[in-house]
Amino acid sequence: MVSLLDIIGPVMVGPSSSHTAGACRLGLLARALAGGTPQSGLLQLHGSFARTGEGHGTDKALVAGLLGFRPDDERIREALQIAEREGLSYRFEKTTIADAAHPNTVRISVELDGNSATMLGSSLGAGRILVQEIDGYPVEVTGNFHTIVLVAEDRKGSIARITGILAEHDINIATLKLTRKEKGGDAFMVIECDESPDRAAGRELKALDWVRWTRRLDKVSGG
Repeated sequence: MVSLLDIIGPVMVGPSSSHTAGACRLGLLARALAGGTPQSGLLQLHGSFARTGEGHGTDKALVAGLLGFRPDDERIREALQIAEREGLSYRFEKTTIADAAHPNTVRISVELDGNSATMLGSSLGAGRILVQEIDGYPVEVTGNFHTIVLVAEDRKGSIARITGILAEHDINIATLKLTRKEKGGDAFMVIECDESPDRAAGRELKALDWVRWTRRLDKVSGG
């Protein structure tokens, strides 16, 4: 099914929906993983992002996302200069990422106040994105929903407890995916929600003694 967005593209600062709008949204998600504008970021560009990204403004769009700018923000054009003023230290590398799902792919590593996160994602065209990996765990995050990601001990009843907290805060779950590296080890959970989780729900999740790490990723795409 082809949507109107696929035909005319998203509202954005140009020139390319793949290289700018999608890249900006990937930067926004990486920023959310850091918990705010990161102090430092390493952006490893693969495929078309590496070959033609600079000419299409991919570098500016990615950094703009890290700064919290959305795809239609006119400040994207000056994002690199703004980052210097805001104290965001960034570095780009051109690389080849094995098994990358798409030529417009970037691995973003961010750090803020000693907390670090790494995200692998692709821009699919018309502003659509897909995050395939967070901190080494395979995921599928589109940015079309408000999303909670968390790492917890792999123990019985954990899913029921987490979903119960969200239900108590009137948050409806659209999708829930869980992966783990081994039985009894850490489990990585991605929960896409129809409503934006409030701070109180986040505090309750973080207070669970078997939850190691949790982040909220705001909706960054249309739909």
